[in-house]
Amino acid sequence: MNTTKFLLIIFFINSIIYTNIYAKNNFFAEAQKLYKEKKFSQSKFNFEKDIVFNPKNEKSYLFLAKIFNHQKNDFMEEQNLKTVILLDPKNEEALYLLALLNIKKSDYEKSKKLIGDFKKVCNSFCPKESELKKKLENLEPK
Repeated sequence: MNTTKFLLIIFFINSIIYTNIYAKNNFFAEAQKLYKEKKFSQSKFNFEKDIVFNPKNEKSYLFLAKIFNHQKNDFMEEQNLKTVILLDPKNEEALYLLALLNIKKSDYEKSKKLIGDFKKVCNSFCPKESELKKKLENLEPK
């Protein structure tokens, strides 16, 4: 193989690798920007693209859950929150949002367990625990 062909192949492979690395970072950043601008459909599409390149990015799943919450799609919100918790069982925001969702669905037992899990791991969301407990009290079977 001559040197020119070899260099072209190396250049081509480097281009593909660089494009993939750039795409991984760019999709999430663009999705976050669109989310902040409340362009949820476009944002959702970019978070989904980010997941294709980085299936373990819990942040993309969390943002998708928030988008589905905004769209009032409880099933998809729950699926994405469960994925976040699967990837990071100590993600307090996901536990908090999933507890809220289960309270909304009137699932007392699941909500109570999630609030317990939330209490064990909370750092920055700890003040939200009292809000969850009040909502749970309203749901408590008599």
